[in-house]
Amino acid sequence: MRNLERFMGVRVVTYCLMGNHFHLLVEVPDIETLVPLTEEQLRELLPLLHEPGAVDTVLQELDRAVETVDSRWQAEILERYERRRGSLSYFLKELKQRVTRYMNKRLERTGTLWEGRFRSVLVEGHELALLTVAAYIDLNPVRAGLVKKAEDYRWSGYAEAISGAKGARLARQGLGVILSECLHDPELRSDWKRTQSRYRQFLYEEGEEVRPNEETGEGGRTGFSEASVEEVIKSEGALPIAAVLMHRVRYLSEGVALGTGEFVEEVLARERERGRMSTKQEGSARRMQGADWGELRVLRALRREAILPAEAEDPGHG
Repeated sequence: MRNLERFMGVRVVTYCLMGNHFHLLVEVPDIETLVPLTEEQLRELLPLLHEPGAVDTVLQELDRAVETVDSRWQAEILERYERRRGSLSYFLKELKQRVTRYMNKRLERTGTLWEGRFRSVLVEGHELALLTVAAYIDLNPVRAGLVKKAEDYRWSGYAEAISGAKGARLARQGLGVILSECLHDPELRSDWKRTQSRYRQFLYEEGEEVRPNEETGEGGRTGFSEASVEEVIKSEGALPIAAVLMHRVRYLSEGVALGTGEFVEEVLARERERGRMSTKQEGSARRMQGADWGELRVLRALRREAILPAEAEDPGHG
């Protein structure tokens, strides 16, 4: 999905992979705004589309076209790939075919995997419309009763965004375009802290449990308890420490010192006196990112992700 996203020029806003189907919210570009592929770009992008053997075949064809100085042949090769870009139909066709090949090989089966053609809905680039569709997608596992919290389901855009895993950056950028100002100004960088706060609150409000109404006969809906929704709204969408501690927290192995601001300042002063820390360094107790840590502070700020997925290697331990 991510490889095709990069090649096609589309953006996956969020997604959810369920047991027998998947949901995607995709931003499709205006084809006229896509910068035409160059030979160098195609060479770089080919591994995203093909297995090594197929990549070599295309590269050999490109090399022959260059050697013969046949500009028309080169243009035909580029056009072969250019016409695929920005196409939702091609994006999903390729995605489904690749999953089919993978599952057939893994399960030693043959034939088609999918029941039918994909179904799609055109969504306006309006914040409320995008929030509603994105929340519907990320709440799938909660409605299905697979998890109690959306962030506990591994295979969704929202869970990936807060996990700090390899694809977290792209997942966060996807959810970031929901903010109206980002839609109006493509160059504006989305603020994940603010996106996380707003999206989490909306997610919980939309996913609140609905109990059956015996008087009207209306059915209920699995979801978050009223208390859980109130807690998220009260915290303005901040992740509770308990949720963050289900991941690998680098502060706990690389923060040097952790405690109240007063404690961290004392450690800093002592280390300076012992000559273990430069007096030129502007040091002070640092706030921790990734959750509402309250009064906890650390001595060392982290440049890379502070929160890693549970299965990730913890660089602080041998």
